[in-house]
Amino acid sequence: MAWLLIALPLLGAGLLLLGGRATDKFGPLLATLLSWGSFVVGALIVLQLTGLGADERSLSVPLWDWVSAGNLTLHAGLLIDPLSMAFVLLITFVGSLIHVYSLGYMEHDPDKRRFFAYLNLFVAAMLILVLADSYLLLFVGWEGVGLASYLLIGFWNYNPAYASAANKAFIVNRIGDFALIIAMAYMLATFGGLDYATVHGSAGSATTTVLTIIGLLLLLGACGKSAQFPLQSWLGDAMAGPTPVSALIHAATMVTAGVYLIVRSQAIFDLTPDARVAVAIVGGITLLYGAIVGCAKDDIKKTLAASTMSQIGYMMLAAGLGPIGYVFAIFHLITHGFFKAGMFLGAGSVMHAMKDRVDMRRFGALSSKVKITWVTFAAGWLAIIGFPFTAGWYSKDHIIESAFSAPGWQGWVFGIVTLVGAGITAFYMSRLFFMTFHGKARWEDDIDPHESPLTMTIPMMVLAVGSLALGAALYPTGILTGWLEPVFGDPGSHESLIPLFAIQASVFVLMVLGVGLAWLRFGRDEVPVVAPVGSFATRAARKDLFQDEFNENFLRRPGASLVAGLEVADDDVIDGGLVGGTSRGLAGVANVVRQAQNGFVRTYAMTMLAGIVAILGAVWVIQ
Repeated sequence: MAWLLIALPLLGAGLLLLGGRATDKFGPLLATLLSWGSFVVGALIVLQLTGLGADERSLSVPLWDWVSAGNLTLHAGLLIDPLSMAFVLLITFVGSLIHVYSLGYMEHDPDKRRFFAYLNLFVAAMLILVLADSYLLLFVGWEGVGLASYLLIGFWNYNPAYASAANKAFIVNRIGDFALIIAMAYMLATFGGLDYATVHGSAGSATTTVLTIIGLLLLLGACGKSAQFPLQSWLGDAMAGPTPVSALIHAATMVTAGVYLIVRSQAIFDLTPDARVAVAIVGGITLLYGAIVGCAKDDIKKTLAASTMSQIGYMMLAAGLGPIGYVFAIFHLITHGFFKAGMFLGAGSVMHAMKDRVDMRRFGALSSKVKITWVTFAAGWLAIIGFPFTAGWYSKDHIIESAFSAPGWQGWVFGIVTLVGAGITAFYMSRLFFMTFHGKARWEDDIDPHESPLTMTIPMMVLAVGSLALGAALYPTGILTGWLEPVFGDPGSHESLIPLFAIQASVFVLMVLGVGLAWLRFGRDEVPVVAPVGSFATRAARKDLFQDEFNENFLRRPGASLVAGLEVADDDVIDGGLVGGTSRGLAGVANVVRQAQNGFVRTYAMTMLAGIVAILGAVWVIQ
């Protein structure tokens, strides 16, 4: 049944795109049902796997022979194992809820049929990515989600800013994609294949240098998809698309693809400590970067985008810790998919109530106007700040504890980074919550906030339940660790640098301080409707720590100057000098030579006579 996982949403995308306006009436509902159908197939496959022994839960599903050239043969196939199926359930369940939400959110959009086609295309591409049994087929899904995200972010492309945001996301991701292509070339040259069995099975025979190069290239590829430093600049602008797109791409699917790539390549990273530490360092930098940026944003969706960047940083850092962090990276990825998707959909519900406004300084006191949105959003807020016994508390706190178990200096550096990030997260997410739902009403007189329809609120309720209860359902019961053990093995026990209770107490205190400070500044005190100028640090955070300015001045402009210089060299030196000079010289010689080829018999006779005289003269001289 595995091929149906991909075929069902792909069928929906094809029918809606090729069927055109004829599918306008039933297309969105059909796309939603096909997405749910993929979830049902995934659930049935998981049930089948649970009936097998732990050593039997990795199944290969061959599809076709893809490339055959001499001794090189590359196959296309699917890998059904606990890791891929964990992603399948997350993608199809959360993705299908977003489809349902979109039925209400996009109800009055004249192009909603095309929107649902893109949603189906995105889900299908993401499923190809996580189900592939080789890096080559993974790359097909990798590029598929890049295309689908471009189409969804720029869905309202009649707005130039939205079209620009789609282009930015597409172009920045191509940098990471190029690194992934080079990594695959290294794999093919080193191992003679691109399927996981060949690459991972032969990784031990490669030199540390080669493995480190491959690992760093895979990391750069992951940075593009997961918006990690230094390729994170596209994520905030990607909020230009419809809000369900933000929930789908930036919560449970595309931005997690980089984390999947790293943990799927554990056989490589386990043999190259330098590349693995680089993964953790990138995660730590991005964790703090996103948190700092989130403190200064007034756009509710861009604040959530900064939060996504930061939370993915937690996952990358955990993946960089190796065996002690792989399971917790996936654990946080799953719980984050629920509470962040819920908050993005909640932001869309707020926008629905506020006539598409996104400035939190123009919100306030919405808790009494949109009560379902307030309660469901509160569930996600509690989870992301790590309130005890919520899903986020279970998953993120385990990453912090694992960070303090890293060897040597890594334990102190990564442990402190994760602690500081937890405190900042509690502050800026509480800032968002209080500015939106509490304090005094700051909206314009023409706005009458109202609750969203059931098609929008029911998915939010389901995600809210997951935000609160999923952690307790997966971790204390041992379901998640037992499920993933055939992939990651037993991490064993690791001694923490400081006692466990001290870590837990520190996290709790920082959470309380972050929430309290946010309440004092944005819940109790009056929030100005126009943002004050603020300090240099505040202005820098509002401008994403000058990431775009850096890219413009140190990457784009020097690149443009280099290209312009190469064009001049091409025109003046190559075309004008080498090629042009050679061609002009040959033309001059031809002009001289062609005088003897004028078609007159007398000229040819004189030429023959001159030749005979020259030959006779030469013979006479020699003799």
